[in-house]
Amino acid sequence: MSIKPFHLKSDLHILVTGGAGFIGSNLCEALLENGNKVTCLDNFATGKRENLTAFANDAKFTLLEGDIRNLADCQKACEGVDYILHQAALGSVPRSINDPITSNHVNVSGFLNMLVAARDAKVKRMVYAASSSTYGDSTSMPKVEEVIGKPLSPYAITKYVNELYADVFAKTYGIETIGLRYFNVFGRKQDPNGAYAAVIPKFVMQLMAHESPVVNGDGSFSRDFTYIDNVIQMNVRAMTTTNPEAVNTVYNTAYGERTDLKELVALLKEYLSSYDSKIAGIETIYGPQRAGDVPHSLASIDKAKNLLGYDPQFDIKTGLKEAVDWYWEHLGQ
Repeated sequence: MSIKPFHLKSDLHILVTGGAGFIGSNLCEALLENGNKVTCLDNFATGKRENLTAFANDAKFTLLEGDIRNLADCQKACEGVDYILHQAALGSVPRSINDPITSNHVNVSGFLNMLVAARDAKVKRMVYAASSSTYGDSTSMPKVEEVIGKPLSPYAITKYVNELYADVFAKTYGIETIGLRYFNVFGRKQDPNGAYAAVIPKFVMQLMAHESPVVNGDGSFSRDFTYIDNVIQMNVRAMTTTNPEAVNTVYNTAYGERTDLKELVALLKEYLSSYDSKIAGIETIYGPQRAGDVPHSLASIDKAKNLLGYDPQFDIKTGLKEAVDWYWEHLGQ
């Protein structure tokens, strides 16, 4: 895994907030592979130290333990930084429904702190993790960046507020921002444990343990599942674009195809059964729908292709195969 094909300069200093998380740690690793200096800011609320193990002793890597809810921590992290890849957030629709106050503190107040710190440190650009949840109750398909609906969860509200704040800071203070609306990102290092685990690693762990995966609803809900290396590419392209029309806006970050949950489980069983033949016969359990869930999600990636030159290399099958291989190697029996 390498981002060298994107011709990224190797003498940049990049801050990755939430750098111990799933997406953040993959970004840190890719940037360090390219020879860049990377600072990771994380409070380890959801990030994991083991995600940093592979590069923790790299001379170009600095770990700052801190919280984006603390402006002083943000200011310290931004010292001498060229670019920010802001991944720190409390994800999960159900988590935000259970505890909207904490989600708001982290995702809104923390985001505002980062914008202020970036502005004051004269950082060149802040690329931030936005969310496909912003499309809310919009029924249009595929999702295009300029057409959104009303948010369906506190989490969706916080991520939309991020976009509004970024837009205001661009217009008021001249700071460059780009938001990446992530669509169901998956891949290596994604946590399979906990109440708010994402669906793919959760299903993988259930199947490896010979347990029936539990699908919310009848399995017809569909998502634009997006492999982590496509997301790394988008972050690098957003960070380094020199096209003035490409900044101070938002982009769908996806593959541009959708897969329903029934098909997802079938693919996982197929790939995992090459390691353990018993997995092929495991039944799926269908449960109640989850509050705040959007039935279908499919991104148009035309804007990212046209303005950033985005060219995703991993479709659902290629990405799932790589993810399954990683999980079996690291977490298999």
